[in-house]
Amino acid sequence: MTTIPFRYDQVGSLLRPQALKDAREKFKEGIISKKELTQIEDQEIIKVIEKQKKIGLQAVTDGEFRRRWWHLDFIAGLAGITVYDFETTAFGITTEAQGTYVSGKLAFDKNHPFLEHFKFTQKHAGKIIAKQTIPGPNMIYLDSFILSKHYHENPVYKEKSEFIKDLISTYKEVVQSFYDAGCRYLQLDDTSWGGLFDERFRGLIQQNGYEPDELIQEFGDITEAILVDKPADMAVTFHFCKGNFQSHWLYNGSYDTIAERLLKIEQFDGFFLEFDDERSGSFDPLKNIKNQRIVLGLVTTKTPELEDKKQLIERINEASRFVSLNQLCLSPQCGFSSTHEGNKVSEDDQWAKLQLVVETAKDVWPNE
Repeated sequence: MTTIPFRYDQVGSLLRPQALKDAREKFKEGIISKKELTQIEDQEIIKVIEKQKKIGLQAVTDGEFRRRWWHLDFIAGLAGITVYDFETTAFGITTEAQGTYVSGKLAFDKNHPFLEHFKFTQKHAGKIIAKQTIPGPNMIYLDSFILSKHYHENPVYKEKSEFIKDLISTYKEVVQSFYDAGCRYLQLDDTSWGGLFDERFRGLIQQNGYEPDELIQEFGDITEAILVDKPADMAVTFHFCKGNFQSHWLYNGSYDTIAERLLKIEQFDGFFLEFDDERSGSFDPLKNIKNQRIVLGLVTTKTPELEDKKQLIERINEASRFVSLNQLCLSPQCGFSSTHEGNKVSEDDQWAKLQLVVETAKDVWPNE
């Protein structure tokens, strides 16, 4: 199998085109039907796949165009999950948001819509690899169980161990179901690990009766368990950032606290890690990596300014002091549109940044 992640890669979400935003608004207002909305989504996804091919990406996504949120749409499709609306200031702005909580026995629904979504992407990807992104299991563990007021008011499981058992079995079925659908490049997006080093979230975790340092081990154990039966010809990567909502972030802190446990999860073929600003800290935690690839998220999706290629190459060389250059790759630090609204950049900015990733990587690794 071609080495995944690729030297020049992407996280997954892309800015929603205006035609899609307009269609979503019309559907919300009852002007168009769900079928009509899906037809517009199909058209825009086909277009965005072709754009990705045109700039030379070796794996394409659907831009997450069918989603409202990068994670909730998938989680909401699982059995035993309830979605609710609330207002948040967590990202430094006041905005309407949605959350989830465990409201019943957790299980995978074989009719989960993401499976058909993937098949559509793969069909139109043609000879290019179709990459599928989904939230990692610890997103549910942290947000829908540990920190969930709704769950604690109406607990479903007598023991935490029972929930973890169901979480693992659910995600093992998820992985196998995507494989059976033809997926050979699956990415787990899991920002929950940030709550284990951010001081405010560590405090919230403790208030709910859990120890963040113990959860570091547990998060790792859960992740390893869901991948224990991963098919040999299926690449699975991990993406972590400190939050990405309309160019705002959620977590503060460095990778040092989690790096040793996270980077030794050998079932992952690679790790997409955020290194686009001083908040990311040094490359020192990369010394914990085993044989997997590290995809350096050096190009920011939060601001429109285009990075300098020379400086990117200097930073890649700096990272190579901690891990072999042969194990390094390049990508944006996150998606461009983790939610339907998107970051504070234009589509032209987005494509210029992705093109820069491709060109820079080709300069660093000219034979690939």
